[in-house]
Amino acid sequence: MYQFDIAAGSKADLYRDLLAALDALTADERDPIANMANAAALVWEYLPDLNWAGFYRLVEGELVLGPFQGKVACIRIPVGKGVCGAAAATLTTQRVDDVHAFPGHIACDAASRSELVVPVSKDGVLIAVLDLDSPEPARFDAEDAAGCEALAALLGERLAI
Repeated sequence: MYQFDIAAGSKADLYRDLLAALDALTADERDPIANMANAAALVWEYLPDLNWAGFYRLVEGELVLGPFQGKVACIRIPVGKGVCGAAAATLTTQRVDDVHAFPGHIACDAASRSELVVPVSKDGVLIAVLDLDSPEPARFDAEDAAGCEALAALLGERLAI
């Protein structure tokens, strides 16, 4: 059983502790699905104000639902469509304060108001995207993006098969 001491202090402390916990969870595990599942559960448990946290894996040129926490979700997303597809197509983090204003937003859960999507890659090759949704508008800031980018960088090394 895992138990982590995740800081209730600053956001920087929170992400530092999440990264350390993710490192411990994935260090000795080679299965990418198991690592994504634990990563989704960790983020879901410790990041406040989320209504969805999980992964879309790149499979045969499209994003396919991977391990997640939250309500049922869209299963397939074309690369280039919606927030997840934009992150996949550009290999850049997408931080959206109001998903309803995002052109082509794919609404899997009508309660979602803001979204953060971070590509997970290794050597410039996309593996998956980490997708976080919140019912709060403008829930994610630059510090959240940087913290999740650090998580994604670690996962890029651990998910590559």
